[in-house]
Amino acid sequence: MKRIWIPVIILFATSLLAFQWPWAKKKEGQLTIQGSTTVLPIAQRAAEEFIKEHPNANITVRGGGSGTGIAALIDGTIDIANASRPMKTKELKTARGKGINPYPTVIAKDGIAVIVHPTNPVSELTIDQIRAIFCGDVSRWSDIGGKNESIVVVSRDVASGTFEVFKKLALKGEKTREDALMLASNMSVATTVEKTPGAIGYVGLGYVSEGVKALSINGVVPAKETAGSGEYSLARPLYMYTNGEPSGLAKTFIDFILGPEGQKMVDEQGFVPVK
Repeated sequence: MKRIWIPVIILFATSLLAFQWPWAKKKEGQLTIQGSTTVLPIAQRAAEEFIKEHPNANITVRGGGSGTGIAALIDGTIDIANASRPMKTKELKTARGKGINPYPTVIAKDGIAVIVHPTNPVSELTIDQIRAIFCGDVSRWSDIGGKNESIVVVSRDVASGTFEVFKKLALKGEKTREDALMLASNMSVATTVEKTPGAIGYVGLGYVSEGVKALSINGVVPAKETAGSGEYSLARPLYMYTNGEPSGLAKTFIDFILGPEGQKMVDEQGFVPVK
């Protein structure tokens, strides 16, 4: 009998370890955050400072893009989904079908900066010119007052909230040209543009550095002031989504970001405070 029952007991115990039962309680003090790489530096910095005040908190922060974070929230595997775009109707429907009630909290504002290599003589474009470049109607810088060289289009991948907002606001829903480099993070885009003289890309304001040049759009410079006022045409809110109104540790963390210290960090990371 022992030879029969012992393996069964071990197998059952192993199954318990490998599978989280729906009724299993989450460890207190644990918070998992995932999603937008635009929101990522805000969440990371806030987590570092939050833990100093709440040493028993265990916070995990990951990127992956807005779509990835939202999907994880819908699946119930994370507590907070960072997003640089609103949830889509399809995502909301899927979430509610699984008993998840996504609740958005705006924690900052941002502007999507269109960036080029610092040596590029072009300093300003119109929305129409940007659309022509990213959709493939214009392929050389000389066609829009630049050097006689090919334009290298650098875009975010389809899981990105920045991609979704840029496609809606700048491209008016049109497809990005087929030979565009589709990259997984703001940092990847910024680094590629910095190293490629003929490149053009787009990133959140917090990723603009001396290594790239941010272009004026329709005569408006991408800056915290213009994004905050809405004057800059590629401005947008940044979200943290929870299942229902924030509660417990998630509420404490989000309240911390919305407080004076957290909003100061938002500003220091290059984004626009909302309070």
